[in-house]
Amino acid sequence: MSAQAIAERAPSADSKAAPTRRTIQISTAGVARGPLDLADPGDVAVEMQDVSCCYGTFRAVRDINLTFARREVTALIGPSGCGKSTLLRSINRMNDLIPGARTEGRVLFDGQDVTGREVDAVDVRRRIGMVFQKPNPFPKSIYENVAFGPRINGYRGNMDELVEECLHRAALWNEVKDKLKQSGLSLSGGQQQRLCIARTIATSPEVILMDEPCSALDPRATLQIEELMRELSEQYTIVIVTHNMQQAARASDRTVFMTMGDDRSGYVVEVGPTNEIFTMPKQRLTEDYVSGRFG
Repeated sequence: MSAQAIAERAPSADSKAAPTRRTIQISTAGVARGPLDLADPGDVAVEMQDVSCCYGTFRAVRDINLTFARREVTALIGPSGCGKSTLLRSINRMNDLIPGARTEGRVLFDGQDVTGREVDAVDVRRRIGMVFQKPNPFPKSIYENVAFGPRINGYRGNMDELVEECLHRAALWNEVKDKLKQSGLSLSGGQQQRLCIARTIATSPEVILMDEPCSALDPRATLQIEELMRELSEQYTIVIVTHNMQQAARASDRTVFMTMGDDRSGYVVEVGPTNEIFTMPKQRLTEDYVSGRFG
């Protein structure tokens, strides 16, 4: 599919009011200096300042400066191995679970650096939820999958109402309302992924990270997840890693293009509104990638 055809399927600029933008200049090794599009400071949910992620002596991503606006979908795209998933996991400290991994720089969430040792990583992950590449429902009933997080966090409200609300918001209630006691593992792949999304939003996060959530799904289930992302972005900040250019164009408001240098370390080449990235990219590397000339 051409860049023009992809762009025609992207959300229009009028479909959602865009936050006020300001522009700063950045530079990356081997890439011409260009503008980095940032949301107005009041609209920023997460800000990354000079972030580098390392595994032992290997630096997987380097010198990342990005902001993620509230109630927007941001897509991270780029060739395999450029550090998209590593960067995503650094936002809620999932990389902490990998021996030898460390994050340098600052990741600000509501103005607080979540990388600090004094910050409770469990609380960070409650407020910044994550949906993984492969659906991973717990070996429990559909009901208990959704109720699990609120229960261990001491939720004292009406659990039945909460479970129903989350399943409604995940566009799953009508399909499972008569079988809530059945195992979550009995659902189809697309239903399992929506169940995982319902489980994530049950703990009332402010940000939802999605690491290739549709890679294991068929086209119909993929479109359902994309439609769900658009609906959820009215309330949540969503950051998604995807290799699917059409998906990035359809589902995201802003796109971040990453690639890697000769040292195999990933870096950001260009950031901007999705329709501009796919139709009028400012960097030649971006144009070559979204047009399929490399990647």
